[in-house]
Amino acid sequence: MNLRDIKKDIEYLIGSVVDDCNLYMSLFPGKNGEEAAGKIMNDAIELYNNLIDKVNNPDKSDPKKIKEHYRNIRKELNEGVDALCERLSSIAGEEKAE
Repeated sequence: MNLRDIKKDIEYLIGSVVDDCNLYMSLFPGKNGEEAAGKIMNDAIELYNNLIDKVNNPDKSDPKKIKEHYRNIRKELNEGVDALCERLSSIAGEEKAE
C-alpha cells in the first residue's frame, strides 16, 4: 500500500458517492431529496478535503507511526463512505416509499 494508492482510493470512493448523489437528484427531482442529497455531497467533499489534507501532511517526526497514520486514514475513509452511503440509501428508501 503506497501513498498513490490511498489517494486513488479516496478519489474513487468519494467520487462514487458524489456521482450517486447526482444520479439520485436527477432521478428524483423533489425538493426535499435534492436538499438531503446536496448535504450528503457537501459532507463527501468535506471528507475528501480532510482526508487528502491528512495524507499530504503526516507527522514525520516518528517514522514508526506513519504506517499507523495511513491505516487510520484508510479506516476513516471506509467508515465515512459507509456512513454517506447509508444516508443516501435512507433518503432513497423514503422517496421510494412515497
